[in-house]
Amino acid sequence: MRGIWARSRGIGQWLTGHAGWCLAVSLAVHVAAVVTHPTHPLDLRVYREAAPHVLSGGLYDYALRTTPPIPRLPFTYPPFAALVFLPLARLPWAALVALWQSLSVAALVVVAVCAVRLLGPRPGGRVRRRALLWAAAGLWLEPVRHTLDQGQVNLLLGAVVLWGLAVPRAAPGRGAGVGLAAAVKLTPAVGGLYLLATRQWRAAAWAVAAAAAATALAWGVAPRESARYWSTLVTDTGRVGPVWSVRNQSLSGAVARLLGQDTTAAVVLWSVLALVTLALVCALRSAVRRHDLLGVLVAVELYGLLVSPVSWSHHWIWCLPAMIWLAHGPLRGRLLSRVALAWWAVVTVARVVPFLIGAEDRLVHPGAYPALLAWPGCVYAGCAVLTLAAVALRPAGPDRPVAADNVPERDRSDVAGG
Repeated sequence: MRGIWARSRGIGQWLTGHAGWCLAVSLAVHVAAVVTHPTHPLDLRVYREAAPHVLSGGLYDYALRTTPPIPRLPFTYPPFAALVFLPLARLPWAALVALWQSLSVAALVVVAVCAVRLLGPRPGGRVRRRALLWAAAGLWLEPVRHTLDQGQVNLLLGAVVLWGLAVPRAAPGRGAGVGLAAAVKLTPAVGGLYLLATRQWRAAAWAVAAAAAATALAWGVAPRESARYWSTLVTDTGRVGPVWSVRNQSLSGAVARLLGQDTTAAVVLWSVLALVTLALVCALRSAVRRHDLLGVLVAVELYGLLVSPVSWSHHWIWCLPAMIWLAHGPLRGRLLSRVALAWWAVVTVARVVPFLIGAEDRLVHPGAYPALLAWPGCVYAGCAVLTLAAVALRPAGPDRPVAADNVPERDRSDVAGG
């Protein structure tokens, strides 16, 4: 095992030294794949066609007609998202698809760069090469591929959140990224836990202010749609899609597939959620103690995906920062970190979830969900739990804090309990 690990490290060092070429080759193959096998980004069509309805009314009555098993795709984001997407309606479809693909790939590079930056101060060239190599590899992870194929906004929002947390020196910049991303789509709001866990109180306040300002702007432009969304639709998971489908990789989806959706399943789900919350507390406590900023963020984001009622597989783009932490973080030498990294690599590169989706869609009369599909359908949740456990570990020796180089000097006394 040590020999295999040593050889893999040698290969990794060679690839890192040629990271620019690796990214260029990866991008070339991606472009060739898109040109020869064009996709049909349905989610991007929803953004484009639904957005104008925020001004005329009927934003949440709109639905794109598709084929089973999800025959309707409604607009499910807050009204502020429709305002952000309004310019998309003015672009020709082909130009929009090309632009969205380009922006999403650029966002992937930003995610990789900022995740590596959060690991702590390193020589600039090393950070750049390592980030480019991870961007080249990340382009072929299933959640990233699914996001690109569907024209989803996940990579763009992930880049906004990570850039805000890793680059700005002032509290308004660090908080605004989280707040604005949460105003577009609710799931990025979990990033606020990162600010609270690292005691960045001013940045957390700015996150709330940015989200509130964006929501207030949308309310002023579209009061009827805003009142409808925030009063009833925000909690209506039925509009999003079937919770029990293997497309949903949250704990709710896993329990629904394994046990159904009766009272017993609900009790089991709440028990599992309580255990995962305890795991998060342990992970945050351990990561904060060693000033491990990327470890804190990875724990928070994976927890959000686990406890969300619906976490489609394309929501799991946070697997890339998780894999970066497992490969290069302060606990990278621990066995659990290596196992979790290997597991993430297998399930995301081998496209396990799309395979299971294909098998699920071929079921004629599902009845009770088949166990042969239900258990493998927990793969992303299993990877997330393993990663939380890895973050929660204590170093073998004394804690060696990682400097928070993305936090202003005047604020470092408030970060991670320092």
